[in-house]
Amino acid sequence: MLYRALADVVVVLYRALADVVVVLHLAFVLFVVLGALLVVRRPRVAWVHVPCALWGTLSELAGWVCPLTPMENRLRALGGEAGYRTGFIEHYVLPVLYPAGLTRGVQLALGLGALGINLALYGWLWRRTTRAARHL
Repeated sequence: MLYRALADVVVVLYRALADVVVVLHLAFVLFVVLGALLVVRRPRVAWVHVPCALWGTLSELAGWVCPLTPMENRLRALGGEAGYRTGFIEHYVLPVLYPAGLTRGVQLALGLGALGINLALYGWLWRRTTRAARHL
């Protein structure tokens, strides 16, 4: 009886950890796409955001699987749930945005969109900084 109770706790723990990974994954995706907005107030954030944005954009454009996806799937399997074969974006984000599913073209558009947003934001920040420096 005690063994069964401990096993149930472990299952719940694995499922909770999988949910934490999903939240972290979503936060990472949002940071990749919109993190440059944080750089407006906290310029040092760029040291973290630029590598994350490069990784996120490159992994989307190249069709790579983020390491968080297999981690979540493994935790779900250990928690007695089924994992999924697709990527995070395809599994969680696209059903909300595009009910028909992910195609390679949509994946490329998402990657280029993230790249475009970041280039625009960093370009704006760069222009703003150089203008302010000229007025000093």
